Amino acid sequence: MLGLRNTILEMIATGADLQGTVDRLCAEIEALTPGVICSVLTVDPEGFLHPLSAPSLPDEYCAALDGLLIGPEVGSCGSAAYLREPVTVTDIASDPRWADFRNAALPLGLLACWSTPIFGEAGRVIGTFALYYREARSPTEGERALVDACIHLCSIALERHGRVLERERRANIDLLTGLGNRTAFSTALSELSCDAPGAWALLILDLDNLKVINDGFGHHAGDSLIRAAAVRAEAAASPDKAFRIGGDEFAILAQSPEALRDLDLFAAKILESLTEPLNCNGHMVVPKATIGCAVLAPGDRTADTVRQNADFALYHAKETGRGGFVRYWPGIDTRIIHRISAIRDVDAALREGRIEAHYQPIVRIDTGEVVAMEALCRIRMGNGGLLAAAAFREATADVHIAMEMTGRMLEIVTGDLRRWTDWSVPVEHIGLNVSLADFHGGKLDQQISSALAGHGLPLEHLVIEITESAYPALRDKAVLEAIETLRAKGLRLALDDFGTGGGLLMPLLTMPVDMIKIDKILVDRLAPEGAGAAVIGGLLHTAQRLGIAVVAEGIESAVQATHLAELGCKLGQGYFFSRPLDREAATSLLLSRKSSNITPLKQRHS
Repeated sequence: MLGLRNTILEMIATGADLQGTVDRLCAEIEALTPGVICSVLTVDPEGFLHPLSAPSLPDEYCAALDGLLIGPEVGSCGSAAYLREPVTVTDIASDPRWADFRNAALPLGLLACWSTPIFGEAGRVIGTFALYYREARSPTEGERALVDACIHLCSIALERHGRVLERERRANIDLLTGLGNRTAFSTALSELSCDAPGAWALLILDLDNLKVINDGFGHHAGDSLIRAAAVRAEAAASPDKAFRIGGDEFAILAQSPEALRDLDLFAAKILESLTEPLNCNGHMVVPKATIGCAVLAPGDRTADTVRQNADFALYHAKETGRGGFVRYWPGIDTRIIHRISAIRDVDAALREGRIEAHYQPIVRIDTGEVVAMEALCRIRMGNGGLLAAAAFREATADVHIAMEMTGRMLEIVTGDLRRWTDWSVPVEHIGLNVSLADFHGGKLDQQISSALAGHGLPLEHLVIEITESAYPALRDKAVLEAIETLRAKGLRLALDDFGTGGGLLMPLLTMPVDMIKIDKILVDRLAPEGAGAAVIGGLLHTAQRLGIAVVAEGIESAVQATHLAELGCKLGQGYFFSRPLDREAATSLLLSRKSSNITPLKQRHS
């Protein structure tokens, strides 16, 4: 017995498989006690029995015991586990505890059974150790001594196995949500087959408002949001498996026929499940999310390809309009790779201080008087050349890049404006372009107020320019409230590239706009009595009635300037007057055209 004990302990210490360790123990016990059959069952925390080792019993017999709930009348093992003490049945045929099980035992020649509970370190019954006999009898003293040693060894082996399983569980479970974590997700992904296109799909879900809630209400509120989103998404996706793979990112492996039959409906169901208001530490918030999806397609040789495609779809979904669902299509990755490359380039320029502001004048068409400037972002290249905004516009769709870029431009522009003011260089205002992502960042008003206040400048010195293409997203209530707050402090809003969005008048009727800048496309189509002249003339008339200032962009010739003046357009911008200039050149231009009476742009009152 000492040799057996040392063998089993060595197997446990070296990390041998639990099944193999207990099988060896049972086999050795049976060898030491001829005619005795050994069995070990485990008892789970809910009180259900599960066969672990019984080398000499048929598989069918063991399977019949699996999942039995312990109790005072459940054979020898179930009773011993329930009563927490050894149970000896000397005659299976007549003992009432075996009433429901004797028909399975007697045909195998099992006439008696003695079972002893196995206790864990916390005092819970974690298993049973049983000896079956082929004759009606009780255990001998020698067998009792043998079992005493065996249950101790079994306890050590089961406890160690439990700790291993717990470590594995913790390594694969996200502690905040209880969902499988990134490791578990990677394992599940690696086990999927790529042989049958359409057999599974991957959805990547990204919470849209976690950062806002963390910043506004604290990380405890953010954790509450994550937990609630996990519970709701998991329930909505069931029976398909959900994982938490990042701070605000979840993955759902769709394999059920219901999900695969209509992925749009499946995604909509998940998004809808999130929208119920949630109390986060006393603050009512509504979880919002965006989903990207990819289906296993012909040619997808690995699951990682599908994962990458789902990431591309999510990226595209976030850039084109958060809160929606986008499914991957061939070609989306090319566009996103280009965008990611642009983001990296701009990020490097920000880190290396290669962002510059160049200024293009806004002038009175009739006199050439410079009344304002538009600040245009430029990136200085390693070879000394300049990149215009069009070359890196895609990068500004990223919220982080947009906020960093706008913050840097505000630093430069407000610094220049402060210098010009101190030197009595006349400029009524400076226009600054912002992207749609700036509004999603939620800090634009803080950035603007802080930058101007830091240089002692009032907000009316700055005009925020947004493109007409951003107009649909700017109807969001929160964004409109932020704009109105800034305008109430003196900030003005210009709608840039006006006339390219199709619906010319709707933004003027529904948005708090102070200025419109007619796009070069319309200016290029100017001709006496032509359609371009009629459209611009109508816009000028409408804007005047609404108290909105108008600037014509892209003026490149005296003919265009004359036509615009004849239509009643007073302000213009374009190469005919000046190309964009660096700080020194812009300062010189302003000084050379210095006027004691700058005509202010009319501000709309609402």
